[in-house]
Amino acid sequence: MTAVHLPGLHKGRLTRLARRLPVRQILCLLPLLLVAIVAVRHRSVLAEGFGHLRTASWPWLLAAAGATCLTWVAAAVTRQGAVVQPLPRWRLLATQFAAGSANHLLPTGLGAGAVNLRFMTVCGVPLARSSAALALYLLAESVGRLSLLAALLLAFPDALQPGTLVPAGAAGPLLIVAGAVLAVAVAALALVRRLRTPVVRFVRTALGEARSVHTRPARALALWGGSLAFPALQAAGLVAVGRSLGLTVPPAHMALAYLAATVAVALVPTPGGLGSVEAALIVALVAAGAPVAVATAVVLAFRIITVWVPLVPGALTLGALVRLKVI
Repeated sequence: MTAVHLPGLHKGRLTRLARRLPVRQILCLLPLLLVAIVAVRHRSVLAEGFGHLRTASWPWLLAAAGATCLTWVAAAVTRQGAVVQPLPRWRLLATQFAAGSANHLLPTGLGAGAVNLRFMTVCGVPLARSSAALALYLLAESVGRLSLLAALLLAFPDALQPGTLVPAGAAGPLLIVAGAVLAVAVAALALVRRLRTPVVRFVRTALGEARSVHTRPARALALWGGSLAFPALQAAGLVAVGRSLGLTVPPAHMALAYLAATVAVALVPTPGGLGSVEAALIVALVAAGAPVAVATAVVLAFRIITVWVPLVPGALTLGALVRLKVI
């Protein structure tokens, strides 16, 4: 007698098993697990950073914490400015807090992007428009950061010593690599139709969304005002931490160092820039005239306040938003 294989029966068992798994509960706990893993991997940095905070001036540290909290407000304002449809204000703000935590657990930009994309989709924004809004937000944030950097470079051209930021002879190879990457991307779009068609469709949707946003002055003001406020508040947080630890570098020079460092590491695919941002900030502060020891202490304390302290509450908020089906 031959046994008969019933694929439908096997598939039905797998479906019932998947339904029994507490998928949403697992997703709620996943951010905390990732936080624990990241904290263990960076435990020496955490210990040293908290050690520096014990010797800092607390009024300045509170100012840095306040600037950090305002960055979530600026992010929420910019996100709303990137989409025509009104979004629930408090849920949007909570989502930015949670997205900040997700951004430090996944390669740069992916965590926050995924959280916000899901949030807009749940709010009823079509996927094409929410993707276009995400792209518009990233463009505005980049333009805002580069604009502030350019303005400070024009105002304080001697604030940084470029030789300490970029090794001699490294600029040429970097430009060649960037040009090669751009050429490959253009060639791929020109030659591969299956790639060109969705890209062109997405660009058209994004341009249409951008036009719609800019026909509403309130949305345009929120988009560009928030995109300028976000990096400015981040830089202000670093200045406050520097003052708390007695760093004698002028505040404008510290802000310039921060913007230059964050622009330099924008393409480094590490979770939240962990490791790369610290190194770039230390180099930039030294280029601005800070002693190496003080610059290291300032950067570690700054990252404790802006990254590590909000990480657990942000992960808990992310889990709660998943459980409440906000995202």
